[in-house]
Amino acid sequence: MEAFFFTRTKREKEYEMNEAAQSYWIHYTLSKSVENQHTVTAWQFGGNPDYLAQLVMEGIKTATCSAKILYDKEEEKLPAVGDYSIILNSKDEPVAIIRTTEVEIMPMNQVSEEFAIAEGEGDRTYDYWKRVHIEFFTEELSRYDLEFSEDIMLVCERFELVNVKGE
Repeated sequence: MEAFFFTRTKREKEYEMNEAAQSYWIHYTLSKSVENQHTVTAWQFGGNPDYLAQLVMEGIKTATCSAKILYDKEEEKLPAVGDYSIILNSKDEPVAIIRTTEVEIMPMNQVSEEFAIAEGEGDRTYDYWKRVHIEFFTEELSRYDLEFSEDIMLVCERFELVNVKGE
């Protein structure tokens, strides 16, 4: 079996994945006979990592989005269909594995209500999604002295839950 490329990405920097995430991934791939993937990443959701990870583990959250300009600024690889991600809680502990099933880049003001609902947050309405994402992206962009606009390009990612740690 070839070696996996392990990274852990946080908005501020990229560095090697922690030992717990590596161990979880290796155990998962061996127990499920998953073929070697080129890259597996481990990361926390922004905002409230524990709440959002719990939504993933419950099967409620099946989508996420990020500002494309932040991928560009951080020279971070965009997600691709078939990629695996290890979801970390706020203590950087692995809690689940997801697999990307779809990636689209589009302006925020063209994100569909269906996609917003698939993000699974709050009251699961488009209005809630829009409000919290405007707040989140405004704060994230300000770290780079960038201003938010509703036509900001988003990387909209759909995923499937493939494993919950301990199940």
